[in-house]
Amino acid sequence: MQVAVIGGGVVGVCSAYFLAAAGHQVVVLERYGNVAEEASFANAGLVSPGLAGPIAAPGAPRRLIGWLSRPQAPVFIRPDVRPALWRWLRRWVDECQLDRFRVNKERMQRLAGYSQSVLAALREHHALDYQQTRGILQLIRSPQELQLAGPLLDMLAQCGHPHRQVDPDAARLIEPALSDSTPLAAAIHFPNDESGNCALFARQLRSICQDLGVEFHFNSLVDNIAPAANAVGFNIEGRSFSADAVVIAAGVHSAALLRGIGPALPLYPVNGFSATANIKNFDCAPLAAVFDDSYQLAITRMGNRVRVAGTFELGKEDLRLSPPALRTLVKCGNDWFADAANYNSASFWCGACAMLPEGVPLLGATAARNVFVNIAHGNHGWAMAPGSGKIIADLVSGRAPDIDLDGLTLARYG
Repeated sequence: MQVAVIGGGVVGVCSAYFLAAAGHQVVVLERYGNVAEEASFANAGLVSPGLAGPIAAPGAPRRLIGWLSRPQAPVFIRPDVRPALWRWLRRWVDECQLDRFRVNKERMQRLAGYSQSVLAALREHHALDYQQTRGILQLIRSPQELQLAGPLLDMLAQCGHPHRQVDPDAARLIEPALSDSTPLAAAIHFPNDESGNCALFARQLRSICQDLGVEFHFNSLVDNIAPAANAVGFNIEGRSFSADAVVIAAGVHSAALLRGIGPALPLYPVNGFSATANIKNFDCAPLAAVFDDSYQLAITRMGNRVRVAGTFELGKEDLRLSPPALRTLVKCGNDWFADAANYNSASFWCGACAMLPEGVPLLGATAARNVFVNIAHGNHGWAMAPGSGKIIADLVSGRAPDIDLDGLTLARYG
């Protein structure tokens, strides 16, 4: 079958790989000049089932109100926002209830755990090296934050995901370069979770895809999709094309492509930021990756560089760098690994990811024949991409996926 994948981020590239491996003729249509040029380019790099969860969590609305008045914060909201954001935020508040958090966290963790196993098989089969490290340490600055982490710890215990809560001394044995001057109440160690360079992985997988016969068409912006009886039509800058099936993996542009296919999705672009700096003192750099729970950002070792990534900005439809967000990145880099790098002279980046209020992605068939979606992974796209790509290939091929898709399909929205 001829399959067109719209979107060349890590989710689209993984979809293309597994579709080609299943025997399909695959073409990838990407609006930029290479793969992994948007949300996949300089993200945090965490491949962590333990941390895969919604930003809609118990206590989050109250914390958000407090963050709005702080010069450095995990979330920024522009004051001149459109009604769509307020509608999104109202639904997000509903998803912060404990029962909803448990449902959404289980769904995301189920997919991320499967995806990690798929990634491990890919890495072994193709001998991939994308600056990966093993082990993630979640840093909790205060006793109050440790109390808020209670639902997460309960769920981790229930599902049996490997983790252990450690005191500050034990945390510094795991990451010896952690600053002594920054308050640390406790940490959660995920020994089997990973991190790595998402863009480097996507480009390596692109080469493998091309060896399998996948064609990549860059600078190709798909305007719309027109499902028909025997094929799926689509337009690229006024020119018409068709394929037997289409997989939409276009990130923030997916909502526009789904208009007329339905259902209407509360998909909203959320900007994330990162700072990547060369390591100047390797003895003072992280060995792997840490996650600052207070500021909801990661500090990740990537070869000879260290990356600080996170901080969400809502209500902004462009990718200009936000000074408050960048100040937050620099502050946290200096808080934990001050002598590792000069964060003020880092390479700064902004990318938009598509997020639903509940944070759970959508995979599988739409109401239109042979139109599939692989969207809304939010800030966990890298953690879920390999598994999502394998699932999409199974569904397009008429095979049953390896995991239960309850809550992961468009049935969630009727």
